[in-house]
Amino acid sequence: MEDERSFSDICGGRLVLQRRYYSPFCREFCLTCPRLSLCSLTAVTCTVWLAAYGLFTLWENSMILSAAIFITLLGLLGYLHFVKIDQETLLIIDSLGIQMTSSYASGKESTTFIEMGNVKDVVINEAIYMQKVIYYLCILLKDPVEPHKISQVVPVFQSAKPRLDCLIEVYRSCQEILAHQKATSTSP
Repeated sequence: MEDERSFSDICGGRLVLQRRYYSPFCREFCLTCPRLSLCSLTAVTCTVWLAAYGLFTLWENSMILSAAIFITLLGLLGYLHFVKIDQETLLIIDSLGIQMTSSYASGKESTTFIEMGNVKDVVINEAIYMQKVIYYLCILLKDPVEPHKISQVVPVFQSAKPRLDCLIEVYRSCQEILAHQKATSTSP
């Protein structure tokens, strides 16, 4: 079963949450951010090239124009490959674990897997960000030495930064799966 809903991020931008239910104990949540805007790309490129042309007219050195083109292209490629994330996915499987995947605009993917035995809980936390209180979903990992303590906090959907209403939907589904996993692991 799959459904799709629109939400907004902390800045008011549009996000799309796709929920896929493979079984009662395997769910995937996919947050899609807006693609790179052609208008903003054009504005940045024109600004850099106009500044380079202004410097060229002052110093009459063609290396300035070549450098501006080269820097713009390298900057764009670096932004698309290392910064701009188009999609973030959280896959939670009851008996196996949690997988987080980030898909960059260049096509590169980064995946992190956490075994279910290492997961203590999934919570919604709050933080102060740019003079605002924001909420974020995070996974609490058990301390291997003392299982009652938390060793690490792993934030989810770091790039998309969805608002609380979106996080609550993902949180409730994660809690259902975690509750079932804890019930089956403690039963004889």
